Amino acid sequence: MVAAATKIDFARELSHLYRAHEEPVLVEVPAFHYLTVDGHGDLADSKAFRLAVDALFAAANGIKGRIRKLDGIDYEVMPLEGLWWIPNARVWDFGNKSDWDWTLMVMQPELVTQELVDEETAKAGHRRKGLLPVYATMRFERFHEGLSAQVLHRGSFGRERPTLERLYAFIREQGFLPTGKHHEIYLSDPSSTTAGKLRTIVRQPVTQRSARVDTQP
Repeated sequence: MVAAATKIDFARELSHLYRAHEEPVLVEVPAFHYLTVDGHGDLADSKAFRLAVDALFAAANGIKGRIRKLDGIDYEVMPLEGLWWIPNARVWDFGNKSDWDWTLMVMQPELVTQELVDEETAKAGHRRKGLLPVYATMRFERFHEGLSAQVLHRGSFGRERPTLERLYAFIREQGFLPTGKHHEIYLSDPSSTTAGKLRTIVRQPVTQRSARVDTQP
């Protein structure tokens, strides 16, 4: 008889980072490894975005299955995350999202290696030929945000402005300035959740007010 795999819930173990409230808080985000894919432009009717999401989760699930088979460790695949920025801009333009750049990410456990990622993305690419161009640009990299402010946004992505304003007001009140890239963690699946019930963690790295920053307020 084969012993049942040990099940790990990383989102629960990291609940202070992957479960948020509607009141902003400061969190210290350690370095994690991620599968990442870069892209550009508005997500509305974006084929590149959909392919990136498909490729990330195909790879993440393949890696999970391999680890379960080799090490007897099972876990829930982590949620989709995204970094967003507008090159050379100081203010978010919600009316014209064609200028936005993005990096989609799925966090990976520490036991995942570059070799395992290479093997599983190659397999996934052979199974789904349409994703091969995405796998050619997918990266496995370590990302460290450090001190950040985060808040839970409820509702559609197009109605995030009041949540962002509340988050930035909190950052100012705490004596910090935003730095780095706007970060979102998608706790709901838009394909199966109505827009009004979507839940998204909005996170912004911060720095001391006296420090030099490079961000979009």
